[in-house]
Amino acid sequence: RSNAGETMAWSESVDTVLANKEGLAAFRTFLKSEFSEENVEFWLACEDYKKTKSSTKIASKAQKIYSDFIQADAPKEINIDFHTKNGISQNISKPTLSCFDAAQSSVYCLMAKDSFPRFLRSEVYKELVKKHQDRNQKRWLPFL
Repeated sequence: RSNAGETMAWSESVDTVLANKEGLAAFRTFLKSEFSEENVEFWLACEDYKKTKSSTKIASKAQKIYSDFIQADAPKEINIDFHTKNGISQNISKPTLSCFDAAQSSVYCLMAKDSFPRFLRSEVYKELVKKHQDRNQKRWLPFL
């Protein structure tokens, strides 16, 4: 469980939110409300992909990421530039652990510069901070 200080620390960077289970859940809820949750889902899929050890799993995970997020009319198609998308399309038959890095970086920047500042101003975030502040006060002031 996060404490109020940790919740406030999320405002420092998108990394602190992505690294925290509760923060990530709140950020996903917010992105869902903006119809852009594919960004965080793609980012997480890439993080998982980069930890893959088996070459057969690398190929199948790469194909899944490609069909879910990259190819034209993918169900969760991310918004990346033509050159990045084209580069992935050309290399997907022989994927490497870094084949999605440019796209992941692009999506990360989009989340950090665009979605994250709006998340910090959102009711989702404000409610979470308030919940943690209330919980903290109850913990420290049991006589209230």
